[in-house]
Amino acid sequence: MSEPIDPTDHPVLRAVKPDERVLAHIPASPAHVVVTDRRIAVGTDERLELDMEIAALRRIQFDIERDRPATLVLVPEHPSHEPQVLAIPPDQYRAVGEALAFIGLQLYAGQPASLDH
Repeated sequence: MSEPIDPTDHPVLRAVKPDERVLAHIPASPAHVVVTDRRIAVGTDERLELDMEIAALRRIQFDIERDRPATLVLVPEHPSHEPQVLAIPPDQYRAVGEALAFIGLQLYAGQPASLDH
């Protein structure tokens, strides 16, 4: 889904554990989204906004409209984690689609999805 990433490139990447595989790093507005083989993290240049296991997601919504960036909404299961609403530029749609397919398979099966396509 993405090329190897240097964890010092963006603060949200510093949350990635050494034994995790980064599947996607998606620049969005106002934050970046990182999906690993176990979890999802959202962060700005200043702070980590969300960092949780994929299984802790309640809902994901991805809306595409003509002539504007898409909207990605991540809703955690636990109310103490604030939902994230992100604007996704068109050049990131493919990365989001692949990440959503991986996350969706994990959520549907209730177990880790295969990293192989």
